[in-house]
Amino acid sequence: MSSSPVVEVSGIHKAYGSTVAVDNVSFAVQEGEIFGLIGPNGAGKTTTMECVEGLRQPDAGRIGVFGLDPIKDARALQNRIGVQFQQAELQKRIKVREAVELWASLYDAPVDATRLLEQLGLSEKRDAWFMTLSGGQKQRLFIALALINNPELVFLDELTTGLDPQARRTIWDLVRDIKDRGKTVFLTTHLMEEAERLCDRVAIIEHGRIVDHDSPAGLIARHCPQRRTVVATAYPNATEAFGRLTPVDDVSSDGEELTVSGRGDDLVTAVIHAISEHQMQVTAFRTERPTLEDVFLTLTGHSIKD
Repeated sequence: MSSSPVVEVSGIHKAYGSTVAVDNVSFAVQEGEIFGLIGPNGAGKTTTMECVEGLRQPDAGRIGVFGLDPIKDARALQNRIGVQFQQAELQKRIKVREAVELWASLYDAPVDATRLLEQLGLSEKRDAWFMTLSGGQKQRLFIALALINNPELVFLDELTTGLDPQARRTIWDLVRDIKDRGKTVFLTTHLMEEAERLCDRVAIIEHGRIVDHDSPAGLIARHCPQRRTVVATAYPNATEAFGRLTPVDDVSSDGEELTVSGRGDDLVTAVIHAISEHQMQVTAFRTERPTLEDVFLTLTGHSIKD
């Protein structure tokens, strides 16, 4: 990690008339990490990212990208950042190779387009029209356009929205590969699983304000320390047996399925010990760990899907 952040955002504010889109937002993105700005649709993620990219001027606050102003120093940053473009910015009948060649012509030292398409699994589609590509293929093309100038910092905005699970995981692998090449990734997403799987650190944004930021594991540990173990057993005194365990806070039942909730890493061990001690016959056993979805619910009082 470098001593100076790649991106430094300090107290930015952006309003459209009486509607406040971004309200006193501050965060930093470190070199070589995947940083996620996460929150529901309409929370201010895209507006914040566009301010950092230099596409929008914040009403107040300060933004530094490699120590430069993204608007005043846009030309100096042109070859150092890569921006994922959305579908609306590509013609339906442009061919894959034509789109890549067009973007390559905008930069002083673009990477080899043929090799880039090969790396992203698009070689066989190089002469296909954009409108004939699947959702996953379109997103891979957007990644290619963002990487054509071999940038140090890559911006990805809601990259996997609308994709099926298999295509989404393929894109996740490509994003990890971008990081493995030594680049920094700044992404936005409303998909908590995506943020948890990909990001080294995240900032949760709600109604234009950052409500907390940390690594996914750090946020989960601070806001959702409780663990859950689900046991299916017909043992008549299971609720009482589990309820007496030191790490256990609560035992709830749904027929023969018991959910044992508690804190600490020894909860599962204690439950297993009780099963063995009482010789319970168990037909199902699983552990449930909190997720970023649970963190969001704890911090905001509602699900990100509400």
